Amino acid sequence: MNINELKALFGERTPDILGGENLVKFSVLLPLIQKNGELHVLFEVRSLLMRRQPGEICFPGGKIDQSDESPAHAAIRETKEELGIPVEHIEILFPLDYMLSPFGTIIYSYAGLIDISHMQLNEAEVGEIFTVPLSFLLQTEPELHYVALRPEPEENFPYHLIAQGENYAWQTKRMEEYFYLYEDRIIWGLTARILKHFLDILRSHPHMLDK
Repeated sequence: MNINELKALFGERTPDILGGENLVKFSVLLPLIQKNGELHVLFEVRSLLMRRQPGEICFPGGKIDQSDESPAHAAIRETKEELGIPVEHIEILFPLDYMLSPFGTIIYSYAGLIDISHMQLNEAEVGEIFTVPLSFLLQTEPELHYVALRPEPEENFPYHLIAQGENYAWQTKRMEEYFYLYEDRIIWGLTARILKHFLDILRSHPHMLDK
């Protein structure tokens, strides 16, 4: 193999996330609705029948299936399945940044506009919904707390194969956790992270907020 062959091989290759084939991919919709003459953000409360995170506040979303044409298609499908809104009443407005979690997942998120007059909740997944005025959220700073993430090598980890052995200085990380409080609701976790990202984008364009 020579340099020209290498250039030909890698010149046709599009870089991707290293190890991305092992990541579980999810897609989420941040739903906006028109209510009382202004925009509100809609949140779901997960059904108490759910095996994972029952009673937690979240946005519509879930795992991207092989049959999904794109992450955006998955976000629309999940919104339809959870809120019972026909796809013609779900509009993707724009994509938000995607996120790599420290737990082996990649999350794609989108801001969208939905019409809840056509809503019929999937009670197996959604216990209830509520909305928060966008104006309130833009004026609210979330509480910020941290979770420490520390590596824990397995019991038979081969310390003898690495420099410093058992004294190796593993890197640790602090993960930010945001908490939004609205009436008796607490919005936190991935939902709060996506929400803050969306609000930060809006705040970075103050001329939009005057309209």
